[in-house]
Amino acid sequence: MGIIELLLIAVGLSMDAFAVSIGNGLAMKKLNVKAALATAFSFGLFQALMPTLGYFLGTAFESVIRRFDHYIALIFLGFIGGKMIFDGIKELRAKKKGEEPPAEFKLTLPALLIQAIATSIDALIVGVSFAALPDVNIWTAVSLIGLTTFVISLAGVFFGKKFGQLLGSRAEILGGVILVAIGLKVFIEHTFFGG
Repeated sequence: MGIIELLLIAVGLSMDAFAVSIGNGLAMKKLNVKAALATAFSFGLFQALMPTLGYFLGTAFESVIRRFDHYIALIFLGFIGGKMIFDGIKELRAKKKGEEPPAEFKLTLPALLIQAIATSIDALIVGVSFAALPDVNIWTAVSLIGLTTFVISLAGVFFGKKFGQLLGSRAEILGGVILVAIGLKVFIEHTFFGG
């Protein structure tokens, strides 16, 4: 498998991470470069680790992983997105009443790890498929996937923050909706279309 094919796979795998990164950027009141780098690093790391794990697990566990990956993504992303929506609505209501708004959404390490795992489960399956292909250098593949996801996720946070400034307090709600939508997308694709 050539570099072009691997790059296309890397870009495809990074799209969920990109969307979640936009959601994280939308939720930020001020641009937090440290949080943006942590998001990009976590997503890139897990997008590289999961296919490595899948490669070495091989086809033995493919059916088990496929059976549960969409539930994991739906639950994790739905929970974090739901909390962001809830907090955003609370902030809008507080502003209408002239009260002090609740604290800004904080991207905690546990929330970031959950997002990284939930957006990289498909990469585990890709790693299993790499094991079945004779011409895949796993180390080149996972390095390219991780680096591509890092760059795309970092861009996603900045893109989300830019639109977050335009949306004001509704940005956190939109960020939460994006996370829930990604979880639903993964669930629907895998449940009804065998994705």
